[in-house]
Amino acid sequence: MKTFKEININNTNPLGAEVLCIGSEILLGNIVNTNSQWIAEQLAVLGIPHFRQTVVGDNPKRLKEAILEASNRSKILITTGGLGPTPDDITTKIIADTFNTPMEQRNDILIDLKNKLKDKDSQLSESQKKQSLVPKGSKIINNYSGTAPGIIWSPKDNFTILTFPGVPSELKEMWTKEAAKWLINNNFSTKIISSKVLHFAGISESLLADKIPHLLQVNNPTVATYASVGEVKVRITAKGSNLEETNRLIKPIEKELIQITGLKCFGKDNETLEELVFKLLLKRKETIAVAESCTGGGIGSKLTKVPGSSKIFHGGIIAYNNSIKQRILGVPEELINTYGAVSKPVVESMAEGVKKKFKVNWAISVSGIAGPTGGNKLKPVGLVNFCIKGPKSLITWEERFGSNKTREDIQKLSVLNALDRLRLSIIMDK
Repeated sequence: MKTFKEININNTNPLGAEVLCIGSEILLGNIVNTNSQWIAEQLAVLGIPHFRQTVVGDNPKRLKEAILEASNRSKILITTGGLGPTPDDITTKIIADTFNTPMEQRNDILIDLKNKLKDKDSQLSESQKKQSLVPKGSKIINNYSGTAPGIIWSPKDNFTILTFPGVPSELKEMWTKEAAKWLINNNFSTKIISSKVLHFAGISESLLADKIPHLLQVNNPTVATYASVGEVKVRITAKGSNLEETNRLIKPIEKELIQITGLKCFGKDNETLEELVFKLLLKRKETIAVAESCTGGGIGSKLTKVPGSSKIFHGGIIAYNNSIKQRILGVPEELINTYGAVSKPVVESMAEGVKKKFKVNWAISVSGIAGPTGGNKLKPVGLVNFCIKGPKSLITWEERFGSNKTREDIQKLSVLNALDRLRLSIIMDK
């Protein structure tokens, strides 16, 4: 078996791209490695094959081994992390050492670092200056919001390294503004891959898959389902020579999916339920308020994430304690005593109370048992009651999300279920 020093670095059969994330904090579980996922998505968009992801700590020997091994099996190595001024930021130096290349100090990086100092009269420290050292002959990827630049460097035939900081926002900006364009202009991307994501509510992943078995068999575009708390996503992915071709392939599949599922498909790509509710109410020039118990303001929080939401959202009451339901929302004490706080009569009264108090067109209320305690045989953990009161309609319903769900999941499911039923109620309210 060859030792590390004996590995031949002549790359005769490059296969595609690898992602190498560097940082002991990732291995220790101190941070979630979202960079790999994001880079993988970007490589797919560019149509660049991607076969391997690796994480190594801030260890020179192991990092050098990982770089050298990647150079023997891949055409592109994309690294994140280890580019800052601290002693454990060793990526650039190790890359240069791996290929026996001297480092050079770049004046353009020094000028950029100086300009980014808060005190323009201060001098750069030696640790800050370290960031201006790069392998001789490498191209700089400018860092627009941070201090550590990346590099694009081909230390040998058929092998190119692109380095990025570990800070996700810096990585994304550097990739979007420079790296992606460089990969396209240098013919690393010969085919492009485009995706369209459809979002569904009120249907399980298995039931949705049963409705579209013929679409799941298609090769180009491919169709895949993904379940998450409260919704199901369907990703349609097409490969083609250009965006026009991939869109042409995606469009009929998208149309058929919507025809099959109807209103259960609530959005496309990055659209959210709260955005759709906002658009529907804004178009009708109508307003809404919320009365929440078990969700603790979750519905209102979702709605206020939408820019301009004050045009439709007037406010809400978090009526967690029964006394607040009575004093602020006007829920009769006898209703709570007779039916319990988690009941259809109580949520109906909550909705009527908040609608009147805020003088809005729509009101939505929720009360439930999020757990893990507080349930019984008649009203188990996971039981949630809802009410929507509109200009012409009053709808109450209950959901049993199950006692096996976490408190967080029950709250999230309640928020999404409420927003989806609100969306449908607005559409149906003519």
